[in-house]
Amino acid sequence: MGTWHDAEWASTLSSGVPVRDRRSGRFQWFLPGPLCGLAIRPPATLDHRLARAERAVRQLNNGPGAEDLAGLARFLLRSEAIASSRIEGIAPAARQVAFAELALEEEIHGYSEQAQLVARNMTLVREASTRLASADSIRVADIEELHTSLLSDEPRHHGLRTVQNWIGGSNHHPLDADFVPPAPEHVSAMMQDLVDYLNGASHSPLVQAALVHAQFETIHPFTDGNGRVGRALIHTVLSRRGLTPSAVLPVSLVLATFRDDYVRGLTKFRHDDPRAAEQATNAWIEEFTTAVLRAAAQADELRTQVTELRDLWAARLDEHRSKSGRQRSMRSDSSTGQILTDLPSTPVLTVQTVERIHQVSAPAANKALTELEAAGILEQKSAGRRTRAFVATEVLDLITHTERRLASTQFDTRVSAPNRDVPARPQPQENR
Repeated sequence: MGTWHDAEWASTLSSGVPVRDRRSGRFQWFLPGPLCGLAIRPPATLDHRLARAERAVRQLNNGPGAEDLAGLARFLLRSEAIASSRIEGIAPAARQVAFAELALEEEIHGYSEQAQLVARNMTLVREASTRLASADSIRVADIEELHTSLLSDEPRHHGLRTVQNWIGGSNHHPLDADFVPPAPEHVSAMMQDLVDYLNGASHSPLVQAALVHAQFETIHPFTDGNGRVGRALIHTVLSRRGLTPSAVLPVSLVLATFRDDYVRGLTKFRHDDPRAAEQATNAWIEEFTTAVLRAAAQADELRTQVTELRDLWAARLDEHRSKSGRQRSMRSDSSTGQILTDLPSTPVLTVQTVERIHQVSAPAANKALTELEAAGILEQKSAGRRTRAFVATEVLDLITHTERRLASTQFDTRVSAPNRDVPARPQPQENR
């Protein structure tokens, strides 16, 4: 059970900001109860719902298209790699980021500075998240390292905070804040409790993910970037507990789409009434479970669409090979087959890329890419002087459509427009 504490704010500002931002006065901050030893007894309806959500997530890792989800998810979740003080507005388009990712390994052009920063941060975040997911035990320092990866260009925000922070209201005082986290002297102990709980398995994976996220956001241990770290910790828990060994669940995007529900759920979690403690915690778990079910359904829809796209590619390639007088069947270990297998994860390729990741010769790589272009699976684009890029436009369009759909409260932009900034709808193929 948490507790509210009174504190005094003494403003040190005398000029330079409006009078309302120079106020002094009393405010309240919240100290959550520890997670270790917390007893959770969800009612039967919630317990059954948790089981259904867990099955839905596990099923994402089985059947056709399961391996494609992880590669696609890094584009859907690329906004997590944005350092807020350096980049404004929406995440750069998937195509820009794909080109920028490739530029980390090769000399190519055709991407923005914003995309370059996001691509670099995506790599850092992916490496830090992988270390967290596979570590025997997680330390507070590991979460600090993840935070540093997310805000690599913002050293002033690195490390656990030593000042009071708050959410909402004025930038200069907490008197009108929507929520004030624990005083800084409590942050270290609360974070140690959080990682001790994260390293255990006293609750089911989804309950653990829900509580870790809510507790982290309540502690708000950093001066910036708490939302991104808190969302990354959801994926860390689900991966460590075996629910998402390959696929990545877009639950953070669903929480963003239903932001009002999300905030209400966190507000209920931050309770101080011992008589309502269990009910308040279960209310947040219910909200989180709903987001997981929605995210799993959307991930399954994406997996289905990728499978259908693969079937379309196979038909095009068969038709092309038949018209060219070649044997229609293709060996899966051929250069063409290897490219097709990884195409959803690598939608922008060069001859050098294929050489590097598939260990084939330059002539074999060029022949395979040319064949896939002739079959209508890849499009050739300029990527600098004497450099050709081959782009799986349909994959990038699918990412954009999915991102737009995930920003709609009806998961259908024809019924409900996206409620946050998303990339523009892709142009029809014939208008390119």
